Parts: sequence; structure tokens; C-alpha cells
Amino acid sequence: MGIKEEDESNNSNISSEEEKIRNEKRELRKQIRSKLKQLTTEEITAQSEAVWKQLFDKIPQYKDAKSVGIFLSMPNGEIHTDTALYRIIQDGKELYVPRVGTNFEEADMDMVRVVYEGPHFHNKELFYKSWDKNKWGIPEPPHTTHEECTIAQPGDVDLLLVPGCAFDKSGGRLGQGKGYYDRFILRNNLEGKQMYLAAVGLRPQFLNDDDIPMLEHDFHMDVLISPDFIWTV
Repeated sequence: MGIKEEDESNNSNISSEEEKIRNEKRELRKQIRSKLKQLTTEEITAQSEAVWKQLFDKIPQYKDAKSVGIFLSMPNGEIHTDTALYRIIQDGKELYVPRVGTNFEEADMDMVRVVYEGPHFHNKELFYKSWDKNKWGIPEPPHTTHEECTIAQPGDVDLLLVPGCAFDKSGGRLGQGKGYYDRFILRNNLEGKQMYLAAVGLRPQFLNDDDIPMLEHDFHMDVLISPDFIWTV
């Protein structure tokens, strides 16, 4: 999630098969969100820490990456990203975070590079605490032309940590319905220089089979990282 997408709007131009898949996605989202609501804050924190340990200890693409894109957590019902953000900075990686801005209906998203300096890092206070929040309560980088807020261009992000509503063993991803990440990945993947896509989430978000209905424009993940296991696709 990170950026909370919304259910697809009705479109009279889509085929009956596509509408069927969209309806299946909506139903699956309801089921997963219901399970996530049952998790306590303590459970979410513990599962989040387990996911990040998997990433930092076992994923060579993280160690090799010079730049990492990562979302900022929603206030509720999502893997916590504070630990990961702090570690990425500590490891000296270039850090990119999402910005949707005010026109939510465009369903477009940038990843903005954060050049982080100053005393807050040493005090373990994360930079985004002072940022304004979007309509979902998620902090976003300020709109500025200053050097510290550079928008990612194709090839800039080596590893993208991707949120979602659910994932399956084939690398299928169920987003929140608006398509922010699919559009960003489409714009920023270049032939010969593609982002490595790592899905991260909590236990209820990982399905045992290839259960996620996929449309032609939906991207598959390269690896899935849960609190308990890693699935390389």
C-alpha cells in the first residue's frame, strides 16, 4: 500500500472478461483487508521486523543495490517501514520514496530521492515526520525544485520494495486498485536496466497458490518476502 490505491472506476469500454477479473480482485481485497484488521499492533510490529531481517540478511539484490525505493507506511493495517528506512540510510544507499501529490484521480506516482543530512538521523528521528500528509494520512515529500527532491528517472532505482494487498507464489500482485505502482514500473523499467521488484507484506497477504487474478498490464514481482519465507519467482 504505502500509497493507498482505490477500487477501479467503472469503464464501459472494458471487456466482460476484464470486468470479471476486476470483480474478483475487489472481492479478494475485501477478504485480505478483513484479515489484516484482525492483527494487533504488536503482531504487525513483530512481523514487520521479521520481513526486514529477511531482506537485509538474505536478499543479495539489496546488498548490491546503490539505490532503493520504498514506501512510507499507512497509519494502520500495513507493514511498518521505519526500521527499513533507517537501515537503508545507515547503509548509505540512495533512498527514493513515493509522492502522489494532490491530483489523486490521475493515478500517477513519482519516486522522489531524499538526500538526508542533519542531526535527526543520529537521534533516530526519521526525516518524514515533518512532512505534510496526503489524504490517506501518509507523509509525502514536499513539492520543491531543490536538489534534495530529485524525481527518479528510468534506471535510477535499482531495487523497488513494493507494497500491495496480496501476493501469490507466481509473483502475482494484487494492488489496492488504482494502479500507481504498475504505472510507475511501466515508466521506469528500461530494457537492460530493470528495477528488481521485491514484494513485502504481512502473513495474511501471502497466498499459497497462484490465486491472484491478473490483467495484462499487471506486473509480476521478482521476489516475495514474508515474515516466514522468501519466494523467488
